[in-house]
This record gives sequence, C-alpha cells and structure tokens, in this order.
Amino acid sequence: MPHAAIGVGAILYGPRGLLLGRHRRGTWELPGGTVEPGESLEETVVRELREETGIEARPADVRLLGTLLDDVDGVVRMTVAAQVGAWRGEPGDQPDERVGDWRWFALDRLPENLFVCSAQGLTAWRPDLPIDHTAAHFTPFAG
Repeated sequence: MPHAAIGVGAILYGPRGLLLGRHRRGTWELPGGTVEPGESLEETVVRELREETGIEARPADVRLLGTLLDDVDGVVRMTVAAQVGAWRGEPGDQPDERVGDWRWFALDRLPENLFVCSAQGLTAWRPDLPIDHTAAHFTPFAG
C-alpha cells in the first residue's frame, strides 16, 4: 500500500474562464494526474493536459506555483498546482479518460462539488476565491 502520492493540477484561465472537467464520480476538477517516473512536473502537466483534454502546451508554458500537502486515509498526498499560460486547441472528451465534459467557468460561477485537490490548488493560485475545502499545507515555489 502506498504511503505517499504526487500529482499535478493544471490551471488554465483565459478570456473564456477556468477549465474544469467532470469526473465519473461527479466531482469537478482541473486537468491533471499522477507523475510518472522520470518525468518533470512540467512534463506531467503537459502530458496530462493532452491525455485528458486534447489540449497542447509546452513545458515552457507551465509555471509551477507550489506544493499542497494533505492526508487522505493515511496516505500523504502532494499536489503541485501549476498555471498554464499558453495552450493550443479546444478541450474535448478523450477515450478511456475518467474526466470529461470539459467546460469554461467564470471565477464567480464555479460549480459546486469541486475535487478537494483542485479546490486547494485554485485557492493557492487565487486566495480570494470563496472555495471551501479541507485544509492543506501550501508551500509556494520561489519566483
């Protein structure tokens, strides 16, 4: 049984709003997922974004914001929140992915039932967002 897990959450925000998708469990979440061995965090953001949404970005388009640490059933969960500053393409459902129904949301009209890690990442990015979630320890990256 794992004792720790590391993942990324990609924040895409532009003129049409914030990109969120609906998980099969019903929660709304940022594109993202688990880091694979040998991958940089920026590469994970780019890969997960492409796999889940079909959107293309480059590692240079990714700005890592910091780490969020929490504990779920005895597993330390580390999520790296990342902002993607430039991308190409439109989001669409991808075969065999658990998240789909991609939509753009205004920040003042975010859906209920946000996935905890996504909510934590969003409030690390924009502390003024009125989002309730379980606590996580946020350590911002320099720069």
